[in-house]
Amino acid sequence: MHRRTWVALAVMAATTLAAPLVQAQGKDIKIAVIASKTGPLEAYAKQTIVGFNMGLNYATGGTMMVGGKKLVVIEKDDQGKPDVGKAALAAAYADDKVDIAVGPTASPVALAMLPVAEEYKKILLVEPAVADSITGDKWNKYIFRTGRNSSQDAAANAAALDQPGNVVAVLANDNAFGRDGVKAAKEFTKKAKIVHEEYLPVGTTDFTAGLQRIIDKLKDQPGNKYLSVGWSGSPTPFPKIADLDLEKRYGIKLATGGNILPAMVAYKSFPGMEGALYYYFGIPKNPVNEALVAQHYKEFKAPPDFFTAGGFSAAMAIVTALKKTNGDTGTDKLIATMEGMSFDTPKGKMTFRKEDHQAMQSMFHFRIKADPAFAWGVPELVREIKPEEMNIPIRNKR
Repeated sequence: MHRRTWVALAVMAATTLAAPLVQAQGKDIKIAVIASKTGPLEAYAKQTIVGFNMGLNYATGGTMMVGGKKLVVIEKDDQGKPDVGKAALAAAYADDKVDIAVGPTASPVALAMLPVAEEYKKILLVEPAVADSITGDKWNKYIFRTGRNSSQDAAANAAALDQPGNVVAVLANDNAFGRDGVKAAKEFTKKAKIVHEEYLPVGTTDFTAGLQRIIDKLKDQPGNKYLSVGWSGSPTPFPKIADLDLEKRYGIKLATGGNILPAMVAYKSFPGMEGALYYYFGIPKNPVNEALVAQHYKEFKAPPDFFTAGGFSAAMAIVTALKKTNGDTGTDKLIATMEGMSFDTPKGKMTFRKEDHQAMQSMFHFRIKADPAFAWGVPELVREIKPEEMNIPIRNKR
């Protein structure tokens, strides 16, 4: 009788002790994706979300599980507004109890969100907001970024544009993305001469006056004249630039980075144009990009775009880290794991720099070809600009 009682008690104790363990193992890993699902950057946000979900599926082999835990994605719309993004991130951490947040689309929104990650001591993986200050003077240790920064854009474009005798006017957004981009471009421009900076708001519909100021500044300059455009959001200035036929009328060539495919339709009017870009589906040759392109064609009957690859890369980073921690979402554990961590992406291998958590990554020097098979100007690879070629400054105060 006594023996039966002890056995029963032992079974009960084992069951009681095992229950929390089973629950802990089965706990969902919640990830918030905060993006500008409405507003001028809507197209970018939708691509990021599609790419992120595809990336999670690919990285987990279709299981959406890591370490015995299910990955649950919660989407939030920041509307492109810093105050909305800040509130959305706080709600994600406090109310939804997310373990990690990803986003946002716009740099001004990201800058508003950085202190929230620090307050809640949770990781914010920035994708695709670009401003240098995000991993620079406004950075804190909870911030990682898979997206490229302004300095990476500038260093890559300098490889294509910074030559003696080149004279450059810059057109950019009047926000953190645009101004940080121009600041970095000036820093990396050693041989060419920047003679004018023109800033216009996101959402600008009439580019006439701004472009006329650029023309007036450039048209009588000696040397090779370039209009360098760093633009985010819709509408874009490229159709108006094409209408003005700047090269034929004034000898002014266009120079710009990559963009989403609808914006690159206007690039078809500029065959031979060179620049540097973050991603174009036809350029990287690696198994991850092949998988992304194949899956995207299967689901959407179209190739993945600029920000689709970014969302996919963010997912690859998160799953790589979680696999290393066996699903442990403790912030300190994740930070220690992710600092210096390398992971595969559609662009190739990226590595989070320990000092500022910026992903070091390749960029691609391109030349535009007007191919009748495509609606957009096709960026053909001139050469891959590897991370070690770009002397990207560490701008934080760590």
